[in-house]
Amino acid sequence: MSKALSKTATQSPGTYGIMAEFADSSALIHAASHIRDAGYTKVEAFTPIPVHGLDEAIGHKASRLPWLVLAGGLTGSIGLFGFMTWVNLVDYPMNIGGRPHFSWPAFVPITFEGMVLFSAFAAVFGLFLICGFPSHYHPVFNAPGFERASTDGFFLCIESSDPLYDAAKAKSTLIGLGAHAVNEFSE
Repeated sequence: MSKALSKTATQSPGTYGIMAEFADSSALIHAASHIRDAGYTKVEAFTPIPVHGLDEAIGHKASRLPWLVLAGGLTGSIGLFGFMTWVNLVDYPMNIGGRPHFSWPAFVPITFEGMVLFSAFAAVFGLFLICGFPSHYHPVFNAPGFERASTDGFFLCIESSDPLYDAAKAKSTLIGLGAHAVNEFSE
């Protein structure tokens, strides 16, 4: 109960979080790891380029997407191999050129193509599912200067739904970590 009271005392209504802008990726990684070590759990970073080590610095877990792609590939390869086996042995067996009904070398190209096709579908639709696409709006778009996140800005956001969120404390911590601009923004 005290967390809920202290949270409402430090958070204005409609506030989504606090956004800090950093000069470069190394400053962002340093700040993200410090914020994670401070105990914040609802933290996100926005960069114009992939930054190696940022996921670990924030504390993100590994994605489930590779497992979805593997499941899609196995489904495609096993499904099409099984389908071709069923067609040639059960549904419509034909003796063409004296070859056996179960001529598995002839099944390899289609099995491979099925694996690639189903893996690609699993990757695209799995990414949409995991990322919550399509999403035409996100509250971080309201943060001042955030339009530079796709060109040259390195941003770190602490959401107000974090149990440790205190706007004044978070702002002073982020400024102490070298943030150029720190702004609280609404939903």
